Amino acid sequence: MYNLNKANMENNPSQLEKLIERVELYSKTSLDLFKSTAILRSADVVSNLTARLIIFLFILLFMLFVNIALALWIGEELGETYYGFFAVAGIYFIFGIIFYAFRASWIKHPVSNYIIVKLQKEML
Repeated sequence: MYNLNKANMENNPSQLEKLIERVELYSKTSLDLFKSTAILRSADVVSNLTARLIIFLFILLFMLFVNIALALWIGEELGETYYGFFAVAGIYFIFGIIFYAFRASWIKHPVSNYIIVKLQKEML
């Protein structure tokens, strides 16, 4: 039979209370660590995407002015200004069809992979 004396009974609740306190502290610390890690990863992804978006915006503005100049030049060569804009629009229509056909492999998968790699960077 087990020898249960008064000292063992008093010791067990205090040890159990200490264990419960440690489990609570561990849970709170783990949750705080998870929140901090999630915030850090999210901030990294958002800041990288923001920087890329700003660069993309400048490239887009550059391309806009180059395309206007190209359309005006082609229109001048063809005799009417609007012919140049139709020609440039036709070129972009063809590019649009090509990009639409390959959108998953050229855009969706690389962007998804980039985000996944950035989010899992801390885990590796």
